[in-house]
Amino acid sequence: MDTDDKLVMMANQIAAFFAAQGEARAVPAIAEHIQKFWDPVMRSKFLGVAQDAELHPLVRKAVSLIH
Repeated sequence: MDTDDKLVMMANQIAAFFAAQGEARAVPAIAEHIQKFWDPVMRSKFLGVAQDAELHPLVRKAVSLIH
């Protein structure tokens, strides 16, 4: 598994954790978690592959909130 795959896997795991909160809470929580705890290089790599990755639907919605 390469780094890009690991980032996608981690993002999907974060979504699985927050999913029980419902979409309205989970989407911003996912974005906030990635923003807070992933360094800029990780975020940049993730955003570079996110469009073509198999993302949890909540992660897909959170991507636009990540900068």
